[in-house]
Amino acid sequence: MTETKLRDDICRFGRSLFERGLTPGSSGNISLRLDDGGWLVTPTNASLGFLDPARISRLDAQGRLTSGDAPTKEIPLHTALYQTRAEARAIVHLHSTHAVALSMLPEIDPKAVLPPMTPYYLMRAGQTALVSYHRPGDPAVVAAIKGLAGRYSSVLLANHGPVVAGETLEAAVFATEELEETARLYLLLRGLNPRYLSPEQVADLVRVFGISLPEQDGHHH
Repeated sequence: MTETKLRDDICRFGRSLFERGLTPGSSGNISLRLDDGGWLVTPTNASLGFLDPARISRLDAQGRLTSGDAPTKEIPLHTALYQTRAEARAIVHLHSTHAVALSMLPEIDPKAVLPPMTPYYLMRAGQTALVSYHRPGDPAVVAAIKGLAGRYSSVLLANHGPVVAGETLEAAVFATEELEETARLYLLLRGLNPRYLSPEQVADLVRVFGISLPEQDGHHH
């Protein structure tokens, strides 16, 4: 895929996420790993709803800016996920309401922030880890993500928002949306004792769809 097309895709998906209220103001960022080891990444203080393809930051393999505007300050976050998830080609980070709300709840399991609620959550996002609070741009978040050792493609930053890696930009966007929607379902059902998927139903999905889950020991809330 040409770099021009990839730039257009970042703008198209960014606008779609913004227009549906999935990341407000100039929050959120998107990156894509290129074949030469460099990246395309959304600029700092840029709204995902109003991106200009020509001004998207182009970084070389060493992370140096080669063209476009200055990149998002969340670069360390993206770097850490790329370094631990070899297959990742795109990363989406949002400040989406329900996922952020979920990240603040006392009962969530840091190894699996959501129970197995729907097949599509498991198929697209897998399981999601919680990383404790770090201020935006804090380099310490890198060690926290590296500590997950690449087992998770979706990570929720406490009081901040989700960071999701995918093999394509579309896959990363869809997984992020699925995480947000499942967080919303969780909040709607909280305290109502809903039925989640059983360990057998989860095992069946894993077998049929080849999902890799970090914790396949069946202990869920």
